[in-house]
Amino acid sequence: MKEEDRRPDSEQLLRSIQNADGPPGGRLKIFFGYAAGVGKTYAMLEAAHRAKEAGVDVVAGYIEPHTRPETMALLEGLEVLPTKTVTYKGISLKEFDLDGALARHPQLLLVDELAHTNAAGSRHTKRYQDIQELLRAGINVYTTVNVQHLESLNDVVASITGISVSERVPDNVFDSAYQVEVVDLEPADLLERLREGKIYRGPQAAQALDHFFSLKNLASLREIALRRTADQLESSPRFQGEVKPKAGEHILICLSGAPSNAKVIRTAARMAKAFHGAFTALFVETSDFASQSEQDRKRLRDHVHLAEELGARIATAYGDDPAVQIAEYARISGISKVVLGRSPRKRGFTSPKNLVDRLNELAPDLDLYIIPDQTARQSKRLRRLRQSQEKFSPKDLAKMLGILLLCTLGGALFSHWGFANSNVIMLYILGVLCIAMVTTGRSYSVAASVLSVLIFNFFFTHPYFTFMSDPSYIATFGVMFVVAFLGSSLTTRMKRQARLNAEKAYRTAILLETSQKLQKAEGSQAILALTAHQLNKLLDRDLVIYQREENGELSPTLFPVSPGTDLSEFLTESERGVAEWVFKNNKHAGATTNTLPSAKCLYMSIRGTGGALAVAAIVTKNREKPEAFEKNFMVAILDECGLALEKEMTVREKQAVEERAHQETLRANLLRAISHDLRTPLTSISGNANILMEGRGQLCQEKLQALYTAIYDDSMWLIDLVENLLSITRIEDDKLGLKTQPELLEEIFQEALQHLDRNASQHQISVELEDDLLMANVDARLLVQVVINIVNNAIKYTPEGSHITLSAHREGDQVEVEIADDGPGIDQDAKDRIFDMFYTADKKRGDSRRGLGLGLSLCKSIINAHGGTIQAVDNHPQGTIFRFTLGAVEETNHE
Repeated sequence: MKEEDRRPDSEQLLRSIQNADGPPGGRLKIFFGYAAGVGKTYAMLEAAHRAKEAGVDVVAGYIEPHTRPETMALLEGLEVLPTKTVTYKGISLKEFDLDGALARHPQLLLVDELAHTNAAGSRHTKRYQDIQELLRAGINVYTTVNVQHLESLNDVVASITGISVSERVPDNVFDSAYQVEVVDLEPADLLERLREGKIYRGPQAAQALDHFFSLKNLASLREIALRRTADQLESSPRFQGEVKPKAGEHILICLSGAPSNAKVIRTAARMAKAFHGAFTALFVETSDFASQSEQDRKRLRDHVHLAEELGARIATAYGDDPAVQIAEYARISGISKVVLGRSPRKRGFTSPKNLVDRLNELAPDLDLYIIPDQTARQSKRLRRLRQSQEKFSPKDLAKMLGILLLCTLGGALFSHWGFANSNVIMLYILGVLCIAMVTTGRSYSVAASVLSVLIFNFFFTHPYFTFMSDPSYIATFGVMFVVAFLGSSLTTRMKRQARLNAEKAYRTAILLETSQKLQKAEGSQAILALTAHQLNKLLDRDLVIYQREENGELSPTLFPVSPGTDLSEFLTESERGVAEWVFKNNKHAGATTNTLPSAKCLYMSIRGTGGALAVAAIVTKNREKPEAFEKNFMVAILDECGLALEKEMTVREKQAVEERAHQETLRANLLRAISHDLRTPLTSISGNANILMEGRGQLCQEKLQALYTAIYDDSMWLIDLVENLLSITRIEDDKLGLKTQPELLEEIFQEALQHLDRNASQHQISVELEDDLLMANVDARLLVQVVINIVNNAIKYTPEGSHITLSAHREGDQVEVEIADDGPGIDQDAKDRIFDMFYTADKKRGDSRRGLGLGLSLCKSIINAHGGTIQAVDNHPQGTIFRFTLGAVEETNHE
């Protein structure tokens, strides 16, 4: 590719790097080649120099130490980040320093060899994971990779070159690149460079020419690289937001532990990308899954991981007939194409149909794609033989022999009673079915089927006690064996299916129970504790939950399966560091992952829409990787927890907003009241004072006394108002300072009556107590204020000469206090709101002064703080009763 053709795209990327207002996160540019030696690193360094000339802060993070002098010469003039030395098995290795790059934080960082595997002890297993962390930190990255390192093309390249590389990059990393620049070179020119020793030297160059570097191989690889770049262009982030064609295809593959399954997965991934369709990987868990070898289980886990890396959604179905499960899942999920490995066709007239034939019958509308399997059939048969081997159990053997013995004794009784041999045959068939139910393996059922025929022949056919019999019994023996064998096989299958259904039901029940309980849980601590207990039940593993505290630190909470288990080894600084990394990056890490794999726990983030909310650390037993489907349940529960935590946060934020709105309303009402309602008494005071100053000698004594009284009344009104405002402020700030102790109600009433409004003398106020020693557990200072406010309210709103009665009596463990008047009463609508702050009833006062509506609201707050209730009810025949309750105190007789 010519330099002129690349220039516009490079300049576009440079402009995006220089643009400080661009999208969050860094951008990735990949220099893509079809073989070593095409000049990827050289092109990357040239682009870096152009970026530096354009004013971009460029740093070379890691450049593979080539022996090509023309490439290494381009490092001159560029800042080079020091490498990190890692010791592995006594060998010092130079690795990319991720922490140093994050600390330096340049605009553009050069990191060679995207597919590189880091040395043991590094934070990430793969270099592409280092680059992903750099991108999340907002650093733009240039890197290099060859086509054979792409995961989905690994098998294709291996079939061309005969070499399968172990260092591979997930396709989603390649597709996420903002720009891919193909570094192209004619295959003939590349071979010439190889012969000249510019790529490899000596024997290594000769070996490359004999194997990988042939003209035919290079031409094929070049074509694959160009096609893959064209595919990447359609999914490039540069075109996000543009309408892309949607074919509506849904590709399905079936996961297994077969060695050929990886090829099927890669083929299906390429098809899904070509069709712009969805990609699902289905695992059908049969009753034989528990007996699979560890090697097959490991391969299955690897295949699940591969499918996830290639963008597949993992699903699980349960049943002994994979064809039925696949067809049913395809029907429900809208699958359009199924990709399968080639199933060996069994020979024979009565041989059952293979998976492909069954799917054709069950789902004729599905498009089936068969991928050739190059694995030898002999190895498959050996693998099945190994899987079918069962562990010998003396207990099961004893059960089998015991049941056969009982059947033989029963047959002897039947013969003694003259029953026909057909009854004995049925007895043995029943025994075989019982053996299938009580033993753990199929081999015992098969053995019982054979032994039942032999025992019947030996004891119950002529001649007795020999295996010789009348030829007419041959058909009977055959039918007996077939019926016993089929019956035992069906019973065994039903038993295994029942076990699978029980496991599925248990897992589903845990998920359903988790969802229901999380909906009822209140508070983040309760939500996290419930999630941990559900995971304990599902996994039978110890857990540590990390939650962010107000000071910004992660606080661990231990959830052992068995109480008293010591989990201190999982709370070290290094383990906390892994939890911090997971919380910050919202990624899984720790044991069994490729990020910080030396940790002792598997760390999984509990995610919300805005990032990680907490971290769950799952203790791994002997560093054993959890099953992929077990992990799916873990992720589902943690996602439910994340939703519940987010809902809890939303509720708290809503409450905080409502509280702020309430406070703003209070402030607005208070300002309105102060600016409007205080104007009348202040104007009266200033006017009366002005009259006194200007006309003192001209006013009679009676007039002077009236002015003095008016000033005094207005001043006392302002003093009461200020006291109420201060009390309200203390209550709103939760600084009421309640100090309760036993107090005589008679003393409280007498103290309150001494501080009433001066117009109290115009009313008839009385106190009625059923017991002079009646006591309540109260704060005397605050309760006096309650009584004063209620009585003054009655004085203000009842005519002169009205009766006001203070009474109290005991009701069980409470004291009921009533302050009654015989005034005009209160409307029902006003009763419902009379204790609201800033509410004033629509009543005319004798002095035309309107209150702020704080007195009764303050009374309610004080009574509620004492644990009591307050209400306003009608007094018969007229008037109002203010009734409130207080905690009673037993009187102590000191005589």
